Amino acid sequence: MTTPARPRDAAAALAFSAAAGDLRLTPEQALTLLEDADLLTLGQAASAMRQRVVAGREVTFIVDRNVNYTNVCVSGCRFCAFYVPSGSPDAYVLNREDLAAKVRETIDLEGTAILLQGGMHPDLRIEWYEQTLRDIKADNPIHVHGFGPPEIVHIARLSGISTREVLQRLRDAGLDSLPGGGAEILVDRVRSHVSPKKATSDEWLDVMREAHKLGISTTATMMFGGLETPAERIEHLRRIRDVQDAAVARGDVGFRAFIPWSFQPGNTELAEDELTARGEPVLAATGYDYLRTLAVSRLFLDSVRNIQASWVTQGAKIGQVALFFGANDMGSTMIEENVVAAAGTRFMLARDELVRLVRDAGFDAVQRDTLYRVVRRF
Repeated sequence: MTTPARPRDAAAALAFSAAAGDLRLTPEQALTLLEDADLLTLGQAASAMRQRVVAGREVTFIVDRNVNYTNVCVSGCRFCAFYVPSGSPDAYVLNREDLAAKVRETIDLEGTAILLQGGMHPDLRIEWYEQTLRDIKADNPIHVHGFGPPEIVHIARLSGISTREVLQRLRDAGLDSLPGGGAEILVDRVRSHVSPKKATSDEWLDVMREAHKLGISTTATMMFGGLETPAERIEHLRRIRDVQDAAVARGDVGFRAFIPWSFQPGNTELAEDELTARGEPVLAATGYDYLRTLAVSRLFLDSVRNIQASWVTQGAKIGQVALFFGANDMGSTMIEENVVAAAGTRFMLARDELVRLVRDAGFDAVQRDTLYRVVRRF
């Protein structure tokens, strides 16, 4: 008589079947891995999957700058410690001279891109964004990776045009690619609680579909560790994979990378409300939870080539360990970062330190640009 497989053995078989390409995980199977699989087994399987998708020992990173062009936002996301309401004494919108100075400094530091993101400002219409892009491009040879789907939806509403027209006009003014910001968890039960005024799950996904059809490369993110269930994390991954599958089938560029990162509760309304409701603080996701989620993301998102380690929220050491849990990219050196820092988490790395971390983990460090083209090998 054959002895039935123990649950952990069954989960390991699922993980390694996915890593070998013998099985495409269903959402139910991915949930089993997230909840039941042994952590080290997940790491081994995710590393094997990473080798199948991105062969070799190279780990990439980018030198760029996160420029928050304004901190004014009407969204009022309860997990954000950065935004201020319109009329606040701390409110700002970067002027042309200050923005140009940030771009020039980025180039001087051998940066190749700026990540241009801000709040949902109540007064900035499409023309302001077009002019801002033209100003940047007129003076500087730099890639602009900017404006997540919630910003696109907000600009469209404020300007009285479609999101497709917004994307077309921004692309024509100089936008090179679109970040995956504002995804949080792509389940409206969660979004209605943490960011009720922001784009819905369907709106976020629709913007990405439109961007892919217009030839605009994008990334995708997931902010986890707030109020979502494990099943809702998997639902988020499923929706990302569905959009990617459609883009691949059409021959579009699609999502070039996926970045899961953990909610940082410091100084946020969400943490304060949960403390009041539950009588206990909301804690940041542990490294254990982060690594499990990262590994399952690599195994489930088999059509997304690059998986990025989030050392910005988890710290350099966990970022290094993430390279053994499916990540092949260390993200950005973060010349400037404000949103996560506002929540009380400040991890910054110089390029040389990032290179050292990659090498110490046994990998080869490669500086890339936003589109994953090689800039320099170390």
